Amino acid sequence: METPQTVVSLEELVLPALANHHGTLFAGQGLQLMAKAAYLAARAHARRDIVMAGVKSVDFLRPVPVGHTLTLRAQVVRSGRASMTVRVLGSSAAVAQPAQEVLQGEFELVAIDADGRPATIQRDQQDKENTHEQSH
Repeated sequence: METPQTVVSLEELVLPALANHHGTLFAGQGLQLMAKAAYLAARAHARRDIVMAGVKSVDFLRPVPVGHTLTLRAQVVRSGRASMTVRVLGSSAAVAQPAQEVLQGEFELVAIDADGRPATIQRDQQDKENTHEQSH
């Protein structure tokens, strides 16, 4: 079975409310946005409720100044019975400037049922996604 490739993208303008005293994206805000992107990718992949089980890694590669656009790309890179690994990459750009990689991280998320217990990600969903991607 191939690894699924569910991808979600988010964009956020870095405003002063998201910044630290240096005028750049506060790390906690960056982590919150990355977690949101990971959650959305996992939920789209599993098509069920999701909880975060852990953060495997987060790297803040460069500061993101106020006024820059932060683009996050979250991709499901591993799907198990109930758990998924989602990789999040972040890039930042000012107006009319090329984007630079600024954030990266990996998150573990778990599909849950109505009682909050781990729930199986339907294999036919994974197979449909793989078949759909192979046909493009």
